Amino acid sequence: MDLSEMTVIHESMDGDELEMQMFMLERARAQFAWKCGGLDAEALDKPLPPSTMTIGGLLKHVALCEDMRIAEFLTGDHMPEPWKQENFDADPQWDWHSAANDTPEELYALWRASVERSRAAWATVLENGGLDQPSIFTTEEGGHPNLRRVLVDATEHYLRHTGHADLLRENIDGLVGEDPPQPAQP
Repeated sequence: MDLSEMTVIHESMDGDELEMQMFMLERARAQFAWKCGGLDAEALDKPLPPSTMTIGGLLKHVALCEDMRIAEFLTGDHMPEPWKQENFDADPQWDWHSAANDTPEELYALWRASVERSRAAWATVLENGGLDQPSIFTTEEGGHPNLRRVLVDATEHYLRHTGHADLLRENIDGLVGEDPPQPAQP
């Protein structure tokens, strides 16, 4: 991953709710990218027993969740490749397990593409209203979570898995810290 994916965009100190919520998601993405970035196939497939979780599995799982959130809550679009239902029918944990068969380049590209689709989807739905508007998802009770809830859940998902990546990465090469090193400000 290149440095731009690990740059924490500095928020204004007096931004509105939407600006701050989007900053939180982008910061969580940057932290995740830093913890997962620059690894070879062996490192991406290294678990920290007794867990079988790997950074490669995290990358693929988070990419899946970005695309699922778009499809289920924002746009209703069909899931893009490689998210075929038959893969999950054969193995419900396919996103986690199949990452061992992917190259680092494939895993990083998959995650980057899902993030770009997510950014575009969020930009489109938010230009038609704010966070109070309902998502397209319908609960069993017939309700529709608002976009604020969807955005909070997206950020929480990154934060949880960045914690996993933090432990896995420290086990791989000792990398620790909260935010990635940032480029010098002009």
